[in-house]
Amino acid sequence: MKKSIAQTIGMHKESYLLMTPYMIFFLLFTILPVVLSIVLGFTYYNMIEPPRFVGWYNYIRLFLDDDIFIIAVKNTLFFAFVTGPVSYLLSFLVAWMINDLSKTLRSIATTVFYIPTIIGVSVFPMWRLIFSPDAYGYLNGMLMGLGLISEPVAWLLDKEYILLILIVVQLWMSLGISFLAFVAGLQTVDRSLYEAGVMDGIKNRFQELWYITLPSMIPQLIFGAVMQIVISFSVADVSIQLAGFPSTEYAGETMVTHIMDYGSIRYEMGYASAMAVVLFFMMVFTNRLVTKILQKVGI
Repeated sequence: MKKSIAQTIGMHKESYLLMTPYMIFFLLFTILPVVLSIVLGFTYYNMIEPPRFVGWYNYIRLFLDDDIFIIAVKNTLFFAFVTGPVSYLLSFLVAWMINDLSKTLRSIATTVFYIPTIIGVSVFPMWRLIFSPDAYGYLNGMLMGLGLISEPVAWLLDKEYILLILIVVQLWMSLGISFLAFVAGLQTVDRSLYEAGVMDGIKNRFQELWYITLPSMIPQLIFGAVMQIVISFSVADVSIQLAGFPSTEYAGETMVTHIMDYGSIRYEMGYASAMAVVLFFMMVFTNRLVTKILQKVGI
């Protein structure tokens, strides 16, 4: 006999009671902001006057009258489809390679590989020194010493190089989180499965990886994918810190920096909310697509 929702809650009231604090914070700080963004996306709201309903005007303006937004979408998608898969695969490859090391060596390697994520924004001065536009910049000095260039290049001011440099730095910074999930996932794989796999005809490490390791750590793979999607689509700090805000001819503009421009500088909250809603659904669609692909691993 099918139980009602009230009966189900009554049977497990202790569990629901324990979840209550988390659910309250989740509703207040996750669900409510998303709902408010969707609602404000249909309004003109400057934080001084009450919101005024404008229908689909913000969305029409986004795609037909905002050239910078189109640049931001292109840059964000380029970031996502380059840094996301590359970072994801590199993280898994390194985690897989160090998995067979001794416990001490594995701990040292894990710490070293996770350092870029820990230090985060504090390394931006180092990157600015590397790509400094004068002859004292490390990259310019090295290339001039090798005779490859005759005069310094303004790497972070030239629109031809900005996006490439931002991708390299973002890739360096985004390897750690998925890597930790993969290291943990590899440690949870039941070792007896490998012995059973040998009995079933598995002949090499790659077959072992595809038919046993990857299917055994699907939750960690999905977690790593979700984190990479969020990180790749929400790039902003690296662009602002290295390329400036705004960057040269908006070459380093991303959707998040465009939202910050309209939300925190121009105070067009309705328009910024419409952009946030577009970004939200792009992330949801990509997440659903990647999850479906990962569920086919090992089949």
